[in-house]
Amino acid sequence: MHPVRVSIPSFRSENNSIEKGYTVFRIDVLMNGRQHAVEKRYSEFHALHKMLKKSIKPPEIPSKHVRNWVPKVLEQRRQGLELYLQTIIMENGVLPKIFLDFLNIRHFPSVPKTESCGSFDTESEESSKLSHQPVLLFLRDPYLLPSAHDAFSNVVIEGVVHGVFYPDLQPRAFSK
Repeated sequence: MHPVRVSIPSFRSENNSIEKGYTVFRIDVLMNGRQHAVEKRYSEFHALHKMLKKSIKPPEIPSKHVRNWVPKVLEQRRQGLELYLQTIIMENGVLPKIFLDFLNIRHFPSVPKTESCGSFDTESEESSKLSHQPVLLFLRDPYLLPSAHDAFSNVVIEGVVHGVFYPDLQPRAFSK
């Protein structure tokens, strides 16, 4: 199973007085258990396709020219665009940044199936830094040896610190 999944469950027609009518496709994006939706026109898919051709070999995109705008034809275009996005995900071990941007997916180098720090576009240093999370949490500075009067000194931490940083130092005697 891939960390990025997409579907196009619906579309709607838009009409306004400035431009002639167009269709907007709703794309549902599921990544790492989080879902969001983006809406795109066919012209945006076509622009994505042209940009993807510079870095990968994208699959065929449904035809730009549609003879009529009947629901059956628009449904075929919806299915074709959904297959187009899913094929890009399935056929590419590394998803191009332009594709992630199209789906409004934030670029995290540590996520599988996404580009690592080196991308085709120059990004700011800020966005290419890895984020780190603590693996082990200490309640106090582990590099300081516990005081002699500490009745409950942490034997494990003390042993690790001694072994790593003071291999020649003899462990102190514990009193009862």
